[in-house]
Amino acid sequence: MREKIAFLGLGNMGIAIAQNLINAGHEVSIYNRSAIKAQQLTGNFELASSPAEAVADKDFVFTMLADDDALNQVCKGDGGFIPALKKGAIHLSMSTIAPETSASLNEIHQKNGSFYLSSPVFGRPTAAAEAKLFICLSGQEQAKKLAKPLLEQVGQAVYDFGEDVKAANVLKLTGNFMIMASMETMAEAFTLAEKNGLDRKQVADFFGNTVFNAPIYKNYGTLIANNNYQPVGFKSTLGFKDARLASKMALDAEMPAPLLNLVYNRLLGAIAQGKGEQDWAESIAKGVSNDAGI
Repeated sequence: MREKIAFLGLGNMGIAIAQNLINAGHEVSIYNRSAIKAQQLTGNFELASSPAEAVADKDFVFTMLADDDALNQVCKGDGGFIPALKKGAIHLSMSTIAPETSASLNEIHQKNGSFYLSSPVFGRPTAAAEAKLFICLSGQEQAKKLAKPLLEQVGQAVYDFGEDVKAANVLKLTGNFMIMASMETMAEAFTLAEKNGLDRKQVADFFGNTVFNAPIYKNYGTLIANNNYQPVGFKSTLGFKDARLASKMALDAEMPAPLLNLVYNRLLGAIAQGKGEQDWAESIAKGVSNDAGI
């Protein structure tokens, strides 16, 4: 079924997701703060000059933005789109944000007569381009039923975590923490092997195909073993943002998280050294190597 969709945010992930929706034949309106990014899209779509213009008469609004501030700005800042939404429209928020931000936006949507769904994703830009994202979903049941067919067109699986809109955000932050911790583990293990005379590429290949035969260890393990972080899939600034949000979540829950503190400081150190634009895997792995004198 051809749906009327607005898509806001053309970062590395957003541009791939938007392209898949265009390819599926939907009527898509695009907004991005830097309009030139839309030149990377192909096919039939409309380019809007503001968030409010983008969502006019649309049934679904996808947002994939860098952080909470950017999402709040397009939703309720000057020219924000929520007041422009028609009654019953559904906002699918795919950004990695604080659970409290989702709760706040959900309240605004309810007062507006529209719906808010948390739908953060797992996967790098290549997975987004191939519609192989894993999508986490939480929010109002009927809205999820209407939105799920669209999510299935941009991901390989959709996992429902109930009606509390915060739930999918909690899951996303815990998952990103696990990815950071895995990268730290691999970087330390490969560096330890290298300092004892082994080829880190061979070590990564062995573990990625045996006892750690999982996408995170195979994909990030290959990057870390080969010291190849181009093209950048996820900036260190964004990784640190997620570490900061997860740290706040742990603090609010009165839960000690020593490993989380370690990767938090690893990414913060990279940003302090002016390396915020490099891939988060590079910041973590090179931090380990530098500590080891390699």
